[in-house]
Amino acid sequence: MMKRVMLAVLCLCLVTLPAYAASEKNNEKLVIYTYDSFASEWGLAPKVIPSFEKMTGIKVELVSVGSSGQVLQRAMLEKDHPKADVVIGIDNNLLAKAKKAGVLSAYRSKGINRVPESLRFDPEFQVTPYDYGYFAMIYDSEVVKTPPKSLEDLTSERFKKSVILMDPRTSGPGLGFLLWTVSAYGDDFATYWKRLTPSILTITDSWSSGYGLFTNGEAPVVLSYSSSPVYHVAFEKTDRYKAAAFKEGHYMQIEGAGILKGAPHRKAAEAFIDFMLSETFQKEIALTNIMFPANSATVLPESFSHAVKPEKNLQLSPVEIMNEGEGWIATWVDTVSK
Repeated sequence: MMKRVMLAVLCLCLVTLPAYAASEKNNEKLVIYTYDSFASEWGLAPKVIPSFEKMTGIKVELVSVGSSGQVLQRAMLEKDHPKADVVIGIDNNLLAKAKKAGVLSAYRSKGINRVPESLRFDPEFQVTPYDYGYFAMIYDSEVVKTPPKSLEDLTSERFKKSVILMDPRTSGPGLGFLLWTVSAYGDDFATYWKRLTPSILTITDSWSSGYGLFTNGEAPVVLSYSSSPVYHVAFEKTDRYKAAAFKEGHYMQIEGAGILKGAPHRKAAEAFIDFMLSETFQKEIALTNIMFPANSATVLPESFSHAVKPEKNLQLSPVEIMNEGEGWIATWVDTVSK
């Protein structure tokens, strides 16, 4: 879930909004809970929400709730009396928790056929994917002349106190990296973390704080996304920061949105989910979220040639994450605190 630019026209052949034609004016509103970066002035919301409001006449009330995990927590707290209609940011790592909580309602979007089946991480369509990416280690090529080629390379003496990571308890990328190590090492992931610990400069609470330390030169390697270099190329005109391709493969994150069970404005919510898969919305993702759009028809900008798209994608099942996730985090805390 990185951030930033682009503009397009709605392609009605891909997604239609039959309940709310552009010419139809109504007084209905839509309440959306989302994570901070989506709602920020440099996020997706300012680029796409006005278009949706203009096309449908629906007034959107956007509520920024912190991280994606906090979005789900807010929905769970309000389960019996939902105040929102749509939640944005429920990814493949949070899906099982959301389903167990029973806060979501199924909706098969009219644009879902434009999304490859490999990205449809919820067969019941309680969550609709809108973008995806791969966790990766980003390095400063002016400092690191020989980049790491595997998770194991990060444990090398040459990377001592050189790596910035995020806390899996508070950060989506932090959780993603923990799951990446579980995918690669299985039950031996804690042993890997013991080897990795000398290489870690710091573990931050959020991706933004960790990446900020990296760009300020505090360390030459940071956990982020394989598409992160795109931002620097597109907006800073530099290819200094690069993504390292790892032989084990990379852990995949798929972000989605869902309609809350008992949503006060159900039809408006369905219209917005459809809109999220439209060309108007999807073309903004690449240079705003700095992620890959879920709609396979979306043309990527030239700067995405600097993004690593790994041949091998690693994922754990949502059920496995739900059943084992808390134990993995507890083991991680015990390991890194020693």
